[in-house]
Amino acid sequence: MEVLNAGADTLPESPPPDNSHRPRCRELGLSPGFYPTGPLNAITDVEGVSAGHSTLLAGAGPLVPGKGPVRTGVTAILPHGGNLLQQPVEAAVYIFNGAGTSTGLHNIEEYGFLETPLVLTNTMSVGAAYQALTRWCVEHYLEKPGSRGWFAPVVGETCDAFLNDIYGFHIKEGHVFKALNSARGGTVAEGVVGAGTGIRTCGFKAGIGTASRVIALEGRKFTVGVLVQSNMPGCLVVDGVPVGRKLGVIDPEYSAGEGGSIMVVIATNLPLDSRQLKRLAARGSFGMALTGANGSHRSGDFFIAFSTTRRREATDSKSLFYRPETLRDEYYLTPAFQAAAEATEEAILNSIFKAVTVTGRDGNTVEELDLEAAIDILRKYGKLR
Repeated sequence: MEVLNAGADTLPESPPPDNSHRPRCRELGLSPGFYPTGPLNAITDVEGVSAGHSTLLAGAGPLVPGKGPVRTGVTAILPHGGNLLQQPVEAAVYIFNGAGTSTGLHNIEEYGFLETPLVLTNTMSVGAAYQALTRWCVEHYLEKPGSRGWFAPVVGETCDAFLNDIYGFHIKEGHVFKALNSARGGTVAEGVVGAGTGIRTCGFKAGIGTASRVIALEGRKFTVGVLVQSNMPGCLVVDGVPVGRKLGVIDPEYSAGEGGSIMVVIATNLPLDSRQLKRLAARGSFGMALTGANGSHRSGDFFIAFSTTRRREATDSKSLFYRPETLRDEYYLTPAFQAAAEATEEAILNSIFKAVTVTGRDGNTVEELDLEAAIDILRKYGKLR
């Protein structure tokens, strides 16, 4: 196959499609789980965390590799606004099923910290995103060239090939820089945006979703926030209701045992070490299951958790030892575990509820969830009035 995009010009960023008419699940009156949400019900409820997107939507009709149609993008998450190379955050990775090509996860597994922003994109653009993230970190974090030999950029991915010209390699450095430089606290765009532009979940159009939970320990409030890039097979369950089965929509990959993936980023201001964060990350898989995912043979289900309050001073400290605050009695991790599961579940649901129908390459179309039909089912099950 001839690939026509070698050295091609950078596609301009596109505005995501309007989804203002589509509610988040809580705006419908659903309230999955037990714990309250943060003010934004987003990963950015964790103080200091920011997120940004770059979206590419171009072309229509038959696939011409290197030309399009293009339905892809980039999403970036920054744990804090400082220098992550100098102040990496404690982190951990849990892999439910390992089909994927993410970078930097082995470094987190080995050393227990995250030293770059997290970038999400499509499977075949991981290399381009890795190089762009590396350059961005060099420009923003290194005081002078050569002052550090190496570091481990973290790039996650899901496959958007059903809608996107994935072998056209349309993600360029500028798109990654745009996602990183536009990262802000506050409301996070969801649905068909950034790295969620070309993906689907449980047979419906999905994309980026986010949610949060607040728990209390010893009179102090802590937040667990989640952002997902949701592209997994399954049969949709909404707050315990088999909506997908009732609508007769089962992802074709569900029964075929084919692929599908999800990247789940879990942020918290709980002072957890990397071992505790790995346990927290694993509970995100409960939230995945609650939405009807089947954990298929070829799925890539990756969970990355980090603590914003467990920072390692990489350059300033003269002492060989350091003693940051840590949760001592792990019995009290249980509320955080439940919060992670609940926020993951709701983030996935938001990724579907906020997504709109998209037609991509070769006329391939992924339909949005029919909200009126879903609401009718949820009312019959007593979830909505």
